Amino acid sequence: MRKSNKPIAGYHLLMILSAVDGIIKPEEGIKIQEYMAEEFPFRLNLDNELETILQLKADDWQNHFEFHAKCFEEDSTEKERKDFIQFAKSLIKADNKVSDDEHKFYKLLKNIWKLN
Repeated sequence: MRKSNKPIAGYHLLMILSAVDGIIKPEEGIKIQEYMAEEFPFRLNLDNELETILQLKADDWQNHFEFHAKCFEEDSTEKERKDFIQFAKSLIKADNKVSDDEHKFYKLLKNIWKLN
């Protein structure tokens, strides 16, 4: 995989966080759109990124997630990572239910970034 920049890596992280429970709920989609509006103030075609994510098998999600967590970390400050973690928390809580898999990936992200 080729390294992603911070906004693209964040998109991958959020998409996987929202999909690990089997479905991206409308509330989660709205949160992802908020992220995109903030990080991509210009129109950007993310079709290739979405296609990459959609082609992943569930067994591949964790490796893909870890890779993009490291890409994000390389291009961000500690404050940006802390802000992203808070946003990720709001994403997994958006539908008022946090699945075990969502919690697992959220904790994984915190561990990778050493934000425990």
